[in-house]
Amino acid sequence: MNTDPSAHFGPASQSIRQYVEILSSRGIEWGLLGPREGDRLWDRHILNSVAVASLIPEGATVVDVGSGAGLPGLPLALFRPDVMMTLLESLLRRSEFLQLAVDELGLQDRVRVVRARAEEHRECYQVVTARAVAPLERLVGWCEPLMERGGALLALKGSSAADELAASADALSVRGLTGVVHELAVPGTDEVTWAVEIRRRRDRHPLS
Repeated sequence: MNTDPSAHFGPASQSIRQYVEILSSRGIEWGLLGPREGDRLWDRHILNSVAVASLIPEGATVVDVGSGAGLPGLPLALFRPDVMMTLLESLLRRSEFLQLAVDELGLQDRVRVVRARAEEHRECYQVVTARAVAPLERLVGWCEPLMERGGALLALKGSSAADELAASADALSVRGLTGVVHELAVPGTDEVTWAVEIRRRRDRHPLS
């Protein structure tokens, strides 16, 4: 990994270091991350989160469902200052942490925190992101209503992404959805990660 992983964030390098500090202190103290995660925040969480950035269109509206400690939403917002980000989180403690992070990072002009379940939220976005939230079939049920016409769900998954997509094929077909798996390079590392892109069958336009 790059000796200074924050360099990948360009002008936001200081802000992403500040966010990592928030995660490694209050994020762990508040129980949003396990104590062992402090030593692997950069490769496992921060850089892994922004691997999906290349699939997000310029100037897109994005909602991060089940944002938790802000992953992948806050790293993406810092990595891609052109996007408008909504962090959607239903639990009070997590939503309070997210608002604290947004305020301390000075991102109020383009990042907002909404405390709600995905099923309750009534707005639509060009891109819906989710990381480690739920199995794909259940996740799609929650997230499809949040997708604008022509929009997509980007579900960040592990190496079993293709198997999970295949297992969900019938459920996706019933909903008129299609899916494709992207293998993505994790910046500054030799690692790869995977994202499942879900679209409505009639929406033919690629994300980028």
